[in-house]
Amino acid sequence: MATDMSDRFALPYLSAGQAQKEVTHNEALAIIDMLLHARAESAALAAPPGVVADGACWIVAAGGSGAWAGHDGDLACRTSGGWRFVAPRAGMRVAVADDGLTLVHDGAGWGVDPVQPDGFHLGGERIIGPRAGAVADPSGGGVIDSEARAALTQLLGILRDHGLIDGA
Repeated sequence: MATDMSDRFALPYLSAGQAQKEVTHNEALAIIDMLLHARAESAALAAPPGVVADGACWIVAAGGSGAWAGHDGDLACRTSGGWRFVAPRAGMRVAVADDGLTLVHDGAGWGVDPVQPDGFHLGGERIIGPRAGAVADPSGGGVIDSEARAALTQLLGILRDHGLIDGA
């Protein structure tokens, strides 16, 4: 079945005998530019900001209005030709400048990427954090039981600090 747009992100296709192919080609490049290493200024605005530099993007918050009406959750980017919108797809990731996080689309909505600057998070709770120091190996001798207990205590402390286990 012939179509004039790509299936995933509606990139316009050139057609045989088409006049002004450069317009269609440039439109596709503008959309690719939005999506390649996507970065948004914020995901908290529902209306376009006043003065916007070309190339700046946002994830439209719920209740989109003005030029963003009807584009809730879409990636909105300003270009020299006006606003361009791309509907997200499952797995799409966008770095968001104002909160320093990356949002991931799950096919239904945007959520915070589990990999965050301070560690790995599940259900909003950090479960893996920065690497801690080494745990000393116990060595033989008459005090092996106390050395083993000290090593285990240190290891348990590190696991708790990383959020892998709860505190005692």
